[in-house]
Amino acid sequence: MAALLGTPQSPFELACAAEVFGTERAGLPSHYDFALCTRDPGPVPTTLGAPLLVDAGLETLEQADTVIIPGWQPPGAPVPPDVLDALRAAHTRGARIVSICTGAFVLAQAGLLDGRRATTHWARTAQLAAQHPALTVDRDVLYVDHGDVATSAGSGAGVDLCLHLLRRDHGAAYAAQVARHMVLPPHREGSQLQYAAVPAPARADESLAPLLEWAEEHLGERLSLAALAARAGVSGRTLARRFAEQLGTSPGQWLLARRIDAARALLEQTDLPVEAVAARVGLASAVNLRRRFHAALGTTPGAYRRTFGSARADQDAYPR
Repeated sequence: MAALLGTPQSPFELACAAEVFGTERAGLPSHYDFALCTRDPGPVPTTLGAPLLVDAGLETLEQADTVIIPGWQPPGAPVPPDVLDALRAAHTRGARIVSICTGAFVLAQAGLLDGRRATTHWARTAQLAAQHPALTVDRDVLYVDHGDVATSAGSGAGVDLCLHLLRRDHGAAYAAQVARHMVLPPHREGSQLQYAAVPAPARADESLAPLLEWAEEHLGERLSLAALAARAGVSGRTLARRFAEQLGTSPGQWLLARRIDAARALLEQTDLPVEAVAARVGLASAVNLRRRFHAALGTTPGAYRRTFGSARADQDAYPR
């Protein structure tokens, strides 16, 4: 894995990738070799003023299976042709190309986003759309992942995308352990638009946090909208409005996503039959779990377990 730095480089966007993919943690296996490269090796100016010393050049991209562009300054400025050629060549041979924040402008100039959805910082979405009409800009998401190409929204959403890629590569349980070490949730709710303006803060008695915590502890139960609303002491309509305002989703969509996440962890860490997994996470039957699982992840519970079931042995060594 290689992070391609621009000039000046934003340390924060680089740190998003380095913290997820390049940091060794006691008790957790390391799955990535994380390298830095740049067009002109040597001191790389940063937005903080202090330079970073980077020894490797564009030849590093010839071997990387994932290339990350952790922001690019100034956004929309012409990218050197040899940089674009190196990215296209990496993509052609099968490397995954990932951008954080304004790094999407580089992917767009390379033509890797043509005919596709992409995102970037909410303050730059209009500029990206105007400069690159061949792509579709989605400003209402934290990231967009096409498998071979992925883009994230502004700065901090780079962590969301990196944790998502970690889940895709090595399973939900491993990604959750890394997130725990970072003192972060494995995934954030909602979209970046909740940060684009300054809404009136919810009153303490309107926060969904207590209800969400309770619901995650009772996934195996029948949690209808009416049941959740009764627990929160509000009407179903009011609860749906709060979910939309605070999380950018509906109660049903939120609950299904948590149940799928819980099923993933059980498939990775236990030998429970699929029917038992379905019951534990509140999806009632193996048939329903298979249907929901395939719709969400494009695979079956059995295939997922065969791919990530080895995580169970590793988890026994993880610090709790």
